[in-house]
Amino acid sequence: MLKGLTTLATLLAAAAIPFAAHAQTALKWAHVYETSEPFHTESVWAGEEIEKRTDGRYTVEVFPASQLGKEADINQGLTLGTVDIIISGSSFAAREYAPIGVTYFPYIFRDADHLLNYAKSDIYKKLTGGYEEASGHHIVATTYYGTRHTTSNKPIEKCADMQGLKIRVPDVPAYLAMPQACGANTSPIAFAEVYLALQQGTVEAQENPLTTIEAKKFYEVQTHINLTGHIVDHLNTIVSKSRWESLSDEDKQIFTDVMQEAAARATEKIVAREKELVDEFKERGITVTEADRADFEKAVMEKVTFEQFGYNKEDWEAIRAVE
Repeated sequence: MLKGLTTLATLLAAAAIPFAAHAQTALKWAHVYETSEPFHTESVWAGEEIEKRTDGRYTVEVFPASQLGKEADINQGLTLGTVDIIISGSSFAAREYAPIGVTYFPYIFRDADHLLNYAKSDIYKKLTGGYEEASGHHIVATTYYGTRHTTSNKPIEKCADMQGLKIRVPDVPAYLAMPQACGANTSPIAFAEVYLALQQGTVEAQENPLTTIEAKKFYEVQTHINLTGHIVDHLNTIVSKSRWESLSDEDKQIFTDVMQEAAARATEKIVAREKELVDEFKERGITVTEADRADFEKAVMEKVTFEQFGYNKEDWEAIRAVE
């Protein structure tokens, strides 16, 4: 009898092994940023936390630096089911729901604190809700990406200094607003190819936050960093429609808690690093120029309309009013 029970127990244990393996779900998390950047390190942390807090029912593999495609590709991957989670800007979300792109309108945010307060506001809920209704995908968290500035091989103090300048700008409408208002010639070179384009002179300038300029080493192929501060940028952590709908309410809460904590951790690191970088760039021999931001903003407001990008002025006003 004892032998029979032992055999039965062995069979049951063996049967449980494939069941346990089946219960574990592997998730793909993709982004286009370098492994040295907080967007990656905190994504890895979040993946480990999700596995821990779900008792191993979910594992997360993070694919950095465009390994699963450029930013447009990974956004499409949410719909195709080739990726479960991405980090991406609202500029790309605007391809599904144009109004959310107003968050990239030049000078809409005063600073990082204004952006973070927006992420807790009713207008944030309205815009992210509109994106979810249009795409099905769920924005779980928002991270401060950094304030975008312009690098070049000449000083840029006023809008007129950009006249005729060949500048790389991401292929999304909101990014074009400031350079085009200032008469620059914009080129939509893929993010991974910008360094080589600057080195070879295909373009003469680009714009990104100081932390990205450091991570991508653009300072090696540009002599000037011009503090235009034209966009206070952000990234969203987005879970695909199919994956989000498959989660229990309990797991949705776990994913939300972890991803929002990861976003806060990354934001804190970016804010701290930005404060250090101006002096570090100067020490490397880079010329850092304070731009006349009021002059740039005036040109944008005079030459660019919200309607041409599919944005709503009332959304812009609501965001500006956030304290």
